[in-house]
Amino acid sequence: MGESPAAERIAGAQEALYRPLLDWAVRSPLHTDRLGHSVHPPLTDVTLGCWLGASVLDALGGPGGQRSAALLVASGLAASGPTALAGAGDWATMSGSDRRIGAVHALGTDVATFFFVGSLVARLRGRHATGARLAVAGHVAMAGAGLLGGHLALVRGTANRSAPDRRESGSAPA
Repeated sequence: MGESPAAERIAGAQEALYRPLLDWAVRSPLHTDRLGHSVHPPLTDVTLGCWLGASVLDALGGPGGQRSAALLVASGLAASGPTALAGAGDWATMSGSDRRIGAVHALGTDVATFFFVGSLVARLRGRHATGARLAVAGHVAMAGAGLLGGHLALVRGTANRSAPDRRESGSAPA
């Protein structure tokens, strides 16, 4: 995937579409080395935890859990904004195959997020079963995107290389 021409086209389209946002994200407090690594990976835990909790309530909570499941989907969507901005700041500093893999990761998370937006809309309209099904589709999309993100962070070490101070000083990733 890192050498795919299709992934390069995706990266180019995202860069053209999101350039002003990417420029801001690189300068934002969400692109920092305060933790010794990117803040994007831990922020994903908040987003995904909310969405997973909603699906557990869908499966086990019965009618009494529907309102809480909707609240968790909404909370995950609220958390997805800062999570995406932190990831965008990291991605904007990548190049080569990391950039292409990151672009496909971002596209997958966008697809998943749209499924969760649909899930919330369905739930708010009283169509809880449809909302639960859309959440499952969102989980499937997020699983694929998460595999790519995990590969970038854990195998390729991008979570350590994205911190501004390390990039500017030229020191090796931790």
